[in-house]
Amino acid sequence: MDRVPALRQTVLDCTDPRALAEFYRQLLGFTYRPGDEPPGDHDWLVLRDSTGQPRLAFQQVPTLPEPTWPAGPIPQQLHLDLTVPSVADLNHQHTRALALGARLLVDRSDDLEEPLRVYADPAGHPFCIFVHSA
Repeated sequence: MDRVPALRQTVLDCTDPRALAEFYRQLLGFTYRPGDEPPGDHDWLVLRDSTGQPRLAFQQVPTLPEPTWPAGPIPQQLHLDLTVPSVADLNHQHTRALALGARLLVDRSDDLEEPLRVYADPAGHPFCIFVHSA
């Protein structure tokens, strides 16, 4: 039997791991791995989902050029896709994301086939929230 590696978590480079972890913790309802809770100052933090599985980690780097996507010389290189079940949920999450410090990059919330918005998180990493019904 062929075995393949399991994806454990996605790691985001950032200059301030606590600030970025807090943004995603609040946006996604995740919790810290034991020992990573505030107020400790760490260069590596892990967030877990409601089942306890690691989902996102944050690694401190000295500098990080912010992507200029969708135009400009610095591509996004990676982004997170987040889904909601309805346009009403998309609009609700839009308000939450902005209040938590996200910046709107692209608004296609009126797209009939796949309503979505693209944001930059506080460190500049792009992420999408789009409607996807199961």
